[in-house]
Amino acid sequence: MLDALLERFRQGDRRALAQLLSLAARGDQLETILDRLGLPAKPSRVVAFTGSAGVGKSTLIGRLIDVLRKQQTTVAVLACDPQSPLSGGALLGDRVRMPSNPDDGVFIRSLAAAPGQGVLAGHLDALVRITEAFSFDNVLIETVGAGQGDTDVRDLADVVVLLFQPESGDDIQGEKAGLLEIADVVVIHKSDLPGAEKTESQLQMALHLSAHTANVPILRVSGRTGEGIDALWSAVQACPLRRNHLSVSSRALLRLVRENLESRLSQTEANHDPAWLAILEQWRQGTLSNTQAVAAAWKLLRSVN
Repeated sequence: MLDALLERFRQGDRRALAQLLSLAARGDQLETILDRLGLPAKPSRVVAFTGSAGVGKSTLIGRLIDVLRKQQTTVAVLACDPQSPLSGGALLGDRVRMPSNPDDGVFIRSLAAAPGQGVLAGHLDALVRITEAFSFDNVLIETVGAGQGDTDVRDLADVVVLLFQPESGDDIQGEKAGLLEIADVVVIHKSDLPGAEKTESQLQMALHLSAHTANVPILRVSGRTGEGIDALWSAVQACPLRRNHLSVSSRALLRLVRENLESRLSQTEANHDPAWLAILEQWRQGTLSNTQAVAAAWKLLRSVN
């Protein structure tokens, strides 16, 4: 079944793309899928859009899709929505604010981010790889920037666009030491609302606190009026691509190593391996240091078939 699905995928079947993304999102046959796909001949430009809930990320991405299609470039959107810790559900309403009739050059996929695992959907790195293998020119990631610790998206994207809206004073202070430091482009969205000028001044002050962020551009953009949309994409294109063939390959290999070790660890635990239990006990009691325990665990797991 997977062979047939991959063959349809290689022939440009969008339904096969959707099915592979579903498998990968669940972690089902993930290693096999990525191994069979290999690395993309031409990596996509991966751009992450993050910011507080309600700042208008989906609306802005919808506008950018129009720009990209007019440029005759293709685009895939991977939109992450937080999953409720109580019901397990996620709103996944991103498509409501994106083009209602996307053409063959547009693909939009909503993804649920499990509670307790940050704001990124599970296996998002693999999902990016799959969309790249489908030869999209651009992959746009949407995620809620919920706090200073939610900066992992930088490792997946070439460019990070951080959104604020007028009168975001407290949000700026809260994100000054986290998301603001990883932004390649800062956007004041809904800039047609009162307070945009004040918010821009606050952001300039925050960015100039660090030499690392002093030259990050700040753009006023309105998804409602279309103001600044073209300028935003020009700013994104002006950013050097953080990812390259070497970094993409390194992350892919690291993921394979990690998954292989996790598989061996699961097998070792399931067998109640005495050697593994001894390492755990010695580490717990402090007779093995962290470095010694890691070395012992690595040696043991390497021996597991």
